[in-house]
Amino acid sequence: MIGHELGGRYQIIERIGGGGMALVYKAHDILLNRNVAIKVLRQQFVNDEEFIRRFRREAQSAASLSHPNVVSVYDVGQEDDVHYIVMEYVEGQNLNEIIKERAPLQVEEAVRIASQIADALDHAHHNQIIHRDIKPHNILIGRNGRVKVTDFGIARAVTSTTITQTGSVVGSVHYFSPEHAKGVTTGEKSDLYSLGIVLYQMLTGRLPFLGESPISVALKHLQEHFEEPRSVNPMIPQSVENIILKSMRKNPGERYQSAKEMLRDLETCLMPERRMESKLLFDDGDDEDSTRIVPAIKPHTGSSARSGSKLSRDSQAQGDEDRNESKKSASFWSKPVLWVSLTILLLLAMASVVWYVNKTFTVPEVTVPSVINLNEADATKALQDKGLEVGDVKREYKEGFDEGIVYDQSRPEGTIVKEGAMIDLMVSTAKPLKKMPSFIDKTYQEAKAQLVEAGVDEDRISQTEEFSEAEEAGKVIGQSPDAGAEYDPATASITLKVGKGPKEFNMRNLIGMKQEEAEAVLKELGLKLAKDGIKTEPSFERPAGEVIGQWPFAPNSLATPGTEMVLTVSSGYPPEAITYNFEVPAAPVEEGKNSKIRIVYGDARGDNREWGTKTINTTQTFTVELVLAPNKNGAVSVIRDGELFDTYLVSYIDAKQGTVPVPQLPGGQYEENSYNEWDEGETELPETGRIDQGSVAQAVKGNPAKGKGNGKGRGNKEH
Repeated sequence: MIGHELGGRYQIIERIGGGGMALVYKAHDILLNRNVAIKVLRQQFVNDEEFIRRFRREAQSAASLSHPNVVSVYDVGQEDDVHYIVMEYVEGQNLNEIIKERAPLQVEEAVRIASQIADALDHAHHNQIIHRDIKPHNILIGRNGRVKVTDFGIARAVTSTTITQTGSVVGSVHYFSPEHAKGVTTGEKSDLYSLGIVLYQMLTGRLPFLGESPISVALKHLQEHFEEPRSVNPMIPQSVENIILKSMRKNPGERYQSAKEMLRDLETCLMPERRMESKLLFDDGDDEDSTRIVPAIKPHTGSSARSGSKLSRDSQAQGDEDRNESKKSASFWSKPVLWVSLTILLLLAMASVVWYVNKTFTVPEVTVPSVINLNEADATKALQDKGLEVGDVKREYKEGFDEGIVYDQSRPEGTIVKEGAMIDLMVSTAKPLKKMPSFIDKTYQEAKAQLVEAGVDEDRISQTEEFSEAEEAGKVIGQSPDAGAEYDPATASITLKVGKGPKEFNMRNLIGMKQEEAEAVLKELGLKLAKDGIKTEPSFERPAGEVIGQWPFAPNSLATPGTEMVLTVSSGYPPEAITYNFEVPAAPVEEGKNSKIRIVYGDARGDNREWGTKTINTTQTFTVELVLAPNKNGAVSVIRDGELFDTYLVSYIDAKQGTVPVPQLPGGQYEENSYNEWDEGETELPETGRIDQGSVAQAVKGNPAKGKGNGKGRGNKEH
């Protein structure tokens, strides 16, 4: 049936229960998009027309019930030889499971459950529907605590033939009323008797009548008294025990007259003024089903013989006396005969009951096989081959058992049970997997501790490191398995990727770049321009707009991505600087022959600056642009064919005042008083301060004092 679409709208999902007459499945109503429970008639009943007719009639009657404590019946149908009833699906447990787990229940909880059952029965009885099979298995407790009574009308559809054939009623014999056990017509009070047993079981954790066979249990319902609830559980208030005693009277006339009456008693029994009320007493003297002692019947002898003479004299008197004696004798025997007759009739009735019960409940015995380690289908077949049925199937994961394998059964192997008995199975499901949490932004130790707490062995937790953003250093930036993936803590290996900060690199040289170009390079390298990260300074070395400094990473130092940088940009020459074009004469060694002329100069922008190299064969003049400052004069050296030809000094003051002497060709004289001649030592120029001849000498090859020019000015590096 699993996966079958019943009636064109009910998709069968799984089997959730079953009994002697039907199997129950969880299904999805495709049309209304809701889950439902579907009870399917067992195959052995599909050819019993009377059963099917009553089954449908009673199912339709149950469908007419509308009560919050009654499982609603939505639909009744047939598809081929499948007869089914569609009912409300209740998510929760049945009362039998709760009793097994937690009995005895708290008095308040048991009374609350019994009250809701009584309310449901009152509604059913007002609609002329007798349940006839009230037992914990048919009481569902939803997750919200609401009680739902199910299986209305099904027990009523069972005929005496089907009882004998299937033994299905055997499972309910512990909840039979005495009239039910007799096989006579049952009514509303029979349901109340069964409810009393359910309340008894909730509060004591045991059944009132137990026996080695269904017959012995049925006879105890008829003949014996049960152990009173308070003797089993002294915590039961007397008011609650009184309800059980009254509902379980063997004489229906002494029970509650209606479910409404019992409900009212349940609703008030826990009031403080009622909890210690007097015990309810009954007169059991007239109980027709109780065992009686019949007095023994003794024979009566006549009077002794009398003499003939007395008879002859008193014959008439004796005749009268004999007649009187005969009347007395008839009166004496009349009561014993009545008692003997009643006793015989009672014994015959009892024999009939024993014969009926024996005929009804005698079922062959079978030995329960072991189905542990079989899959569910094979286990079901193995039980059915023995004439047994699968009862409740509990599904949960069991360590050491694969999915779908039976790991336990309600009756152990070798147990002798009646044919048709229900065997509950415990079937292992797939191991439940956990959802992998996200460890992003946690430290490795935090993530590891969380995994160990979840059951992951430390040996299966590892880490890798990877360059990352600066703020991610030391934190998890990736994981395998990913967050949200299912994993088994007992076997999974987890790898955590931990950030170790940005990867360092060699810083590029930004000096000399235009500001826009430098900013683009910073972005490319993953660096940031600090707020107010552009500073400007005057510079002799770099024109305006070019970078003259970078911080904190100098060129070729190790830099860290994400760091903020500060750039210093040239604003141009300082305002006190002046630019002077100095005309430098140069002549070949011999007119008409080539000589290579190289000019080196120094000014405020720096020393040993190359102007360039020229090849000449005639005397020429070259313009050298000098930048001079108050603390920096200029010097121009001419090197001819690799040897220093001459060095010319240009004073800042002379340039500013326009009094720079004009250099003469070799052999000519400088303007008078322009320079003082200098030699190996130091000398002072007028108005300009000291001259260090050695700096100029470093710019040329050889000693500047040995230059071949005739000019008296010999070079100057710095004032």
